[in-house]
Amino acid sequence: MMLLERGVVELFPNSESESLAARISADDRPLRIKLGIDPTRPDLHLGHTVPLRKLRHFQDAGHQAVLIIGDFTAQIGDPTGRSEARPRLTPEEVLHNAQTYLTQAEKILQRDRLEIRYNSAWLGTLDLTATTGLLATMTLGQMLAKEGFAERYAQGVPVYLHEFLYPLMQGYDSVAVDAHVELGGTDQKFNILVGRDLQIRQGLAGQFGMLLPLLIGLDGSQKMSKSLGNYVGITDEPLLMYSKLEKLPDHLVPQYCELLTELDLGSLPANPRDRQKLLARTLVSQFYSPDIALQAQHDAEKIVLAGDTSHLDTVTEFTLNDLTFPLPLFYLLKVSGLCKSNSEAQSQISNGAVRLDGQKITEQTFTEPQQLTGKVLQVGKKKFLRLILKP
Repeated sequence: MMLLERGVVELFPNSESESLAARISADDRPLRIKLGIDPTRPDLHLGHTVPLRKLRHFQDAGHQAVLIIGDFTAQIGDPTGRSEARPRLTPEEVLHNAQTYLTQAEKILQRDRLEIRYNSAWLGTLDLTATTGLLATMTLGQMLAKEGFAERYAQGVPVYLHEFLYPLMQGYDSVAVDAHVELGGTDQKFNILVGRDLQIRQGLAGQFGMLLPLLIGLDGSQKMSKSLGNYVGITDEPLLMYSKLEKLPDHLVPQYCELLTELDLGSLPANPRDRQKLLARTLVSQFYSPDIALQAQHDAEKIVLAGDTSHLDTVTEFTLNDLTFPLPLFYLLKVSGLCKSNSEAQSQISNGAVRLDGQKITEQTFTEPQQLTGKVLQVGKKKFLRLILKP
């Protein structure tokens, strides 16, 4: 239970009369642990791996992982925390994303204790009578209590009727697979409770909910998101992954160690730089190998030494606040002083001499500062700038 509860923000219900530990002790079969994913994007980042790792913990404890691929619900889009309705994906987009997602998820999960289910198998066959029956289990007042709905309604932002179906359909997934525990981020409590309520209405034992933190991204303030550019992708090249994690803000290192590794939190190095390096090396090892992780560390140190500085922290900073986006790379190189002119910048780019966080980049236009914030822009072997966005 110590491992299963590591990093967990909330476990419910959790009382003397009903607790997960008691359910595990009393049940003579492995519990079915549900994690639902909507493949709205093809690539996973470390934030996605937090619940996947917890699912792996349950597998290691002998329980059955049930991974729900929301190929049906992804076409609606989870409205949780949204200030507007999500764009609806086509079935073809969802299927492509799902296949990529599964390939990456299997880097973390045990395949022999993994049951993969597509929720179109049951949601796609619901007729109007069954759908009306689902809608009849909740009131408008209950739906408007869900995060985001009340705010949008009060602000006059449209709330579409199909969005009300999402939590009911996610809840119905729990009925369809007879889930005993559902994992989710702290923003999923409403949806998990809907699933528990629907199970009880169907005469099943209501599932437990296990909530995990939303991983804060590299900017140190907002949750990890590819659209914000503050992410570490699990398919990032080893050097890129190491370089991003080695510069993680100090206050995030303990959370990353707790949620993303098995490191003993009481034995972390006292020196902040050593903690960052240990975390970066550990995570690269998990997705690649210890030898590759050591090589990534060595390569990162060579980049630093080439810039005549002992730590990446000492690289001169350049603020992005006064720049206008979209921002072409060649103009950023000129205005930052890394190149003397647009033509020199374009020449350096063409020659492959420009890197961002150790990764070679070609001509491109950045649409928002979050794509650059906290990263090191490099020209050649001796010119470095850390790009920052001041509050």
